Amino acid sequence: MGLQFKELVVKKEISISDLKGKVLAVDAMNMLYQFLTTIRSPDGTVLTDSKGRVTSHLIGLFSRTTALMEQGLKLVFVFDGKPPEIKQKTWEKRAAVKQEASLKLKEATEDKDLESMRKFAARTAILTKDMREDAKAVITALGLPIVQAPSEGEAQTAYMVKRGDAYASVSQDYDNLIFNCPLLVRNLSIEGRRKKAGTLAYQKVSPELISLPDVLDHLKLDLDQLIVLAVLVGTDYNPGGVKGIGPKTGLKLLKEYGTDFKALFKKVEWQKSYPDLAWQEVFDTIKNIPVTDKYGLEWKKVDEQKLFHLLVEEHGFGEERVRTKIEKLKGMQKEMAQKGLKNFF
Repeated sequence: MGLQFKELVVKKEISISDLKGKVLAVDAMNMLYQFLTTIRSPDGTVLTDSKGRVTSHLIGLFSRTTALMEQGLKLVFVFDGKPPEIKQKTWEKRAAVKQEASLKLKEATEDKDLESMRKFAARTAILTKDMREDAKAVITALGLPIVQAPSEGEAQTAYMVKRGDAYASVSQDYDNLIFNCPLLVRNLSIEGRRKKAGTLAYQKVSPELISLPDVLDHLKLDLDQLIVLAVLVGTDYNPGGVKGIGPKTGLKLLKEYGTDFKALFKKVEWQKSYPDLAWQEVFDTIKNIPVTDKYGLEWKKVDEQKLFHLLVEEHGFGEERVRTKIEKLKGMQKEMAQKGLKNFF
């Protein structure tokens, strides 16, 4: 969803070493889309292998995941299942955005405008079923568990954290918070720095730990009110939110109306923005997203042969690079075993 909560949340800057030995539930689709949109050639085109198959997401997945594994993080990847029915309109809107971006990309290409080509190319990104399956194969070969969510992956990661099966959820989006996720880690998929928008300069990026109880206490809201704030600002189920209402205005309204949500939505004239969608339906969809406790978490040793086949033989990754990574992971596993952490893998 990408909730616009950045200016509202309280966060704590941490280091990756603070997460050593902890189980982290990764919103897989969120991470893969990041890699797909950011790992591209200078003109914005995706990276591919000799057969024309997209590899941008696999390059990011392999590089970043192994780097985190080397530092002792226990990752579990959670994939989306069937989306709620009301998300269909979001897909239609996103399809329109991608179509518009494609037209602008064509214009930028004709003008040989590299900056615009890269910007609009990223907006046309699509993660296909084959690409997801390739990613799952790499994750499995790395010895990491995969959990299939019945619906939204971020809701499933939140549930796993609430159950105590994971320390925190990993995502760049704040959506996990409205699914009642106790702890969220951001910036874990970014390698220490990212480019400043519209410039050639880079800025340092550190992992952030966000505590839902701290956020609610800071805002003086309960979870239901936080969900209502999200609905006002805009979610995947009502993109764009209510016209003219940003995070600060929405928060002010909640201070005024408290838990009288019916009066609040009447005040903002919800029906003018969404004549065919009741706010209660969006609220209930978020509150009642299906999750499952039918999953197993087992970390195994890297399957060297399978990983080498997938990356080097199938997708043309550099042999030396892959072997070097494998050796580093084996060294880390050996170190963990010597320290008595034999249950780590």
